Amino acid sequence: QVQLVESGGGLVQPGGSLSLSCTASKIMFSFYAMAWYRQAPGKQRELVASISRGGHTNYADSVKGRFTISRDNAEKMLYLQMNNLKPEDTAVYYCNDAGGTMTPWGQGTQVTVSS
Repeated sequence: QVQLVESGGGLVQPGGSLSLSCTASKIMFSFYAMAWYRQAPGKQRELVASISRGGHTNYADSVKGRFTISRDNAEKMLYLQMNNLKPEDTAVYYCNDAGGTMTPWGQGTQVTVSS
């Protein structure tokens, strides 16, 4: 059973930065395209950014130019660097494969952007 553990969230002022990390164990991490998702209160979970096995990245329009997804296959780690954060980025952030098919989902990490 896959284990996904997200970390790095917190409270930050608008315009600030945070760096999220995800450890993925019990899977052949390098075989998967991976992604970050987020879910804000009262909203559906949405795809934020994805990265292919080879490192090709895609971003939601709302975060393009502000967020950077990266991966370390050797360490089975997924990262999300978030800059110029906005209040609308407030959500619980999760990692999963690019199709969102891994179960169970991790507990997520809370990101709150507020002054």
